[in-house]
Amino acid sequence: MEKQTYTTHDGNNVIVLTPSGRLDITTAWQFRLKLQECIAKQSRHVVVNLSQVNFIDSSGLTSLVAGMRDADKVRGSFRICNVHPEAKLVFEVTMMDSVFEIFETEEQALEGIPRGVA
Repeated sequence: MEKQTYTTHDGNNVIVLTPSGRLDITTAWQFRLKLQECIAKQSRHVVVNLSQVNFIDSSGLTSLVAGMRDADKVRGSFRICNVHPEAKLVFEVTMMDSVFEIFETEEQALEGIPRGVA
């Protein structure tokens, strides 16, 4: 899993996580722990780039929901971008596409991160 840190022009630090392969019952817990660590210790603003995730199941969705809640608790932001076409169907069928802030590109997801103390 790739991790990058960006600083927006407003001075906010944003962590971009890019998992790869499958986000399922065998990998979701590791991803969940990484999200938790990033939000607690590095930045309350997270973008998850799903361009390299070609399969996601309910465990993967649960880890994303938990990350979104963690970011909400610290008044941060949680955005998803570059959803792989095969994984996009899961978001649509479960109607999670209306729950998450989903962007077409990483650049769009990084724009407009709320102001505040990072």
